Amino acid sequence: MQRSDIILGLHGLANKPPKEEKQRWWKAAIGEGLTRNCGAEPSDLPFEFVYWADLRYDTPLAEDRNLEPYYADAGTGPFPTSREEPGDEKKLGVTDWLYRKIEWLQDKTGLTPFDDALIEYRLDDLWGYLEDADFRKAARDRLREVVERHAGSRILLAAHSMGSLIAYDVLRMLERDGVALRVEHFVTLGAPLGLSDVRLKMQEEHGELRVPEGVRRWSNLMDRTDLATVGEDIGDAYGPNDRGVRADDIAVVNAYRRPKGDLNPHKSYGYLRTPAFSHAVHDFLNDAEGACAAEIAAAVG
Repeated sequence: MQRSDIILGLHGLANKPPKEEKQRWWKAAIGEGLTRNCGAEPSDLPFEFVYWADLRYDTPLAEDRNLEPYYADAGTGPFPTSREEPGDEKKLGVTDWLYRKIEWLQDKTGLTPFDDALIEYRLDDLWGYLEDADFRKAARDRLREVVERHAGSRILLAAHSMGSLIAYDVLRMLERDGVALRVEHFVTLGAPLGLSDVRLKMQEEHGELRVPEGVRRWSNLMDRTDLATVGEDIGDAYGPNDRGVRADDIAVVNAYRRPKGDLNPHKSYGYLRTPAFSHAVHDFLNDAEGACAAEIAAAVG
C-alpha cells in the first residue's frame, strides 16, 4: 500500500484568529511560496493544522484586532533568500551577538535573569508553557493526537515559534514511550530553542539535547533579526540522533510586512513563503532531494 503524505503545521505565540481561518491562511502562504519560489501549484496540498490558542485564550482574535493578517505579497518572482553572503551563514545580527555575550554568563553561572525577563514580558505564552503544567500537557496532547493519527504517513512537521518547543517535546516523549514514528522532515520556523532558559528546562526533562530519533531531517529556519531566534544555533546546541541526523540551521529573510508597511521578521506567513521552506515542501511532496525553480534560476542567473 502506498503511504500518504501529510504536512502538519503548528502555530506559535499569542492569540490567533479562529482555527479554520488560521489554517486557511497557513495553507495559502505555503501555496504562495511554492508558486513564486518553485513554479509549482499543488491543486490539493495535503495539510492539517494543529491549533492550541484556545487553550490560552477564551475567544479567538477578532478581525478588527488582528494587526498582522495574511495577505498575498504584491511582488513577483522568488522571495529573497538571505541577507548573508554565501559561506557566511554564521554571521550574527547585533541583537544576536549581544545576547550570546549574555548567554555565556548565564551558562557559566547557571542563572538566567535575562531569559526570565525576556520570556515573561515579551514571550508570555512561552512563559505559560514553561511554568503551567496543565497548559503544557494540554498543548502536547493536542499535537500528539494528530501526530499519532498520521504515524503511518510520510510527515513534514512545520512548527513556528513556541510551537517548536511543543513539537520537540512531543517527539522526544513519543521516542521515550516507544512509539514508532518517522518524521521525514522537521522544520522549525523562528524557534526560540536556542535560549539558555529554554535549553535548561528541556535538559531537565529530556536529558541530552539532540535530534529526536524519529526525525530523518531537521531544518531550522531563522531570520537573524528575529528576536525569538537569538542564542546558540540549534545545530550547535542539539546533538545528532543515533542515525547521525543533525539539525541544519538555515538563515532566511522573513519579508512579511504588516498592512501599514513595517516589517515583522518573526511572522509565520513570512517564514512559510521563504524559498528555503518552499524547497522543503517541494522536495517532500515530490519525494526528492532536488532544487526547486528558485534555486535553479539563482544558479544559472
